[in-house]
Amino acid sequence: MRRLAGLVLFLMVGAGVLFALTVTRRESAYVELIDRGDAALGRDDSFDAIEAFTVAISLKPDSMAGHLKRGEAYRRRGEFDSALRDLRRAAELDPLATQPRELLGDVNYALGRYVDAVEHYSQYLDLDDRSPRLLYKVALSSFQLGEPKTAIASLRTAVAMEPRFAEGHYLLGICLRETGQTNDAAKALLRAVAIQPALLQAREELADIYAKLGRPEERASQLEALAALDPRASREVSLGLGYARGGQLDRAVMRLGTAAERFPDDGATYVALGRVWMERAAGGNRIELNKALRALETAVGNSSNSEALTLLGRALLMSGDLRRAQDALQRATNRFPVDPESFFYLAEVAERRGQTQVAERALIDFAALEHADSPHFDARVLARLAAAYLHSGNLAAARQNAERALLKDPSHAGARVILLRLQ
Repeated sequence: MRRLAGLVLFLMVGAGVLFALTVTRRESAYVELIDRGDAALGRDDSFDAIEAFTVAISLKPDSMAGHLKRGEAYRRRGEFDSALRDLRRAAELDPLATQPRELLGDVNYALGRYVDAVEHYSQYLDLDDRSPRLLYKVALSSFQLGEPKTAIASLRTAVAMEPRFAEGHYLLGICLRETGQTNDAAKALLRAVAIQPALLQAREELADIYAKLGRPEERASQLEALAALDPRASREVSLGLGYARGGQLDRAVMRLGTAAERFPDDGATYVALGRVWMERAAGGNRIELNKALRALETAVGNSSNSEALTLLGRALLMSGDLRRAQDALQRATNRFPVDPESFFYLAEVAERRGQTQVAERALIDFAALEHADSPHFDARVLARLAAAYLHSGNLAAARQNAERALLKDPSHAGARVILLRLQ
């Protein structure tokens, strides 16, 4: 009897030892697989990572870490449905874990499900409300939902917690701009670039805001910083044209001339340079007009856009070469997106060449594309437009534009004649 009891005890101890060894080996294999998956993710090999995490989950089906990590691997591969399945399981296995909630928010954001993203980010904040990063993500999702005021509240809390959160200040500036708080938006964006000078998007937004506020020097300062941080032809063009809009034509010519030397294959640089030379030639300086023509002829080719062709047509018109001007402007009206001014100047050239029907058709097309308050619509042009509508049979439009012409110049004879004819 004692021998039997001893045998039973021996078997029980052996079974326990065997079970412990099995558990230890399984745990060791699980840890090894998790490490292998992490290493694969570290080298951006999501396929190998998913394979390793899948085997790890087979060893420990109730492992929160395994489901979380495989969900992250699926997210990186863009397999969002599989990622959501694993991340939801991870959240179920550990109701107090924040990571699954954040990743669930990230996946839903990537899918454009911003309401769901806000919900999951908010669940994270219910567990840990001291995370500026998650407040930022809530704000970003709210902004995408068209709720900038909600986003502003989250961002103010985030930047109060982390004053040097440059992206938070940047997004705050965007949201303030959207709600019409332009000056406060500029302050937030300035704070963002003070913290992170290379935050190009913030400088671009600042430049736009300063343009709208009529602060050309401050706009130029941001454009100069952008050109230094991100040297590209388009940056130089924006800066040069910014100088020109601020009345600094000499400075604009110097900047764009240098840019043309640095980026000789960029047609937009020559177009901008031609535009500035044309502004300088407005007083009748033939030398400057020739420089404008050279720059524009360098820029314009078979694939040029409507803006470039329109500028070339204007320069040729100023030089008196009406035939070539009409050819360039005719091509400009057929390039999309079309520059509305191409029709205006085509009407001017055609009228000078005695092509009345072409001129009137172009003027009507210009009126259809341009805002009614355009400075081009002076009394003379409005009277011409009224005549064009009259000849086309649109009597109501003819009357309306003749009356508009008389509002601008009550003594305009042409507009009075049209009204008399309409009566």
